Amino acid sequence: MHHNPQRPLPRGALSAVEGARSTEAVALPHLYRPSEVAEALGCSEWWVKEQARRRRIPFTRVGGAYRFTAEHFGEIIRSFEEPPLQPVCRGVAPVPVRSRRERRSAEPSSSLRARPPRRALKAEQSALSR
Repeated sequence: MHHNPQRPLPRGALSAVEGARSTEAVALPHLYRPSEVAEALGCSEWWVKEQARRRRIPFTRVGGAYRFTAEHFGEIIRSFEEPPLQPVCRGVAPVPVRSRRERRSAEPSSSLRARPPRRALKAEQSALSR
């Protein structure tokens, strides 16, 4: 969005930026659309809008539309960041994490038995009630 020099900025727009003089041009932050944020995050536009609607991510609302600054984008990334499970120490080999399959095989397994079908149970019950 570029400023038209013949058209003045809204009242207070220049004074809103700290240290701005009325003769200096003010660089407004770029506002990203939900589709641009979604593409960068590798998710759907719907997800971005839904998270903003539920106020789970920071956003700016301009004319009823969700918009995001670079700072918002950084906050979104940080808020969904997951720390490592174990601290990384130099010179120490990481402890191997066993998969679910390995954990299951380490435990004694009992044989599974299927339940009898309901119609067989109903037939038994009707036979006993006669």
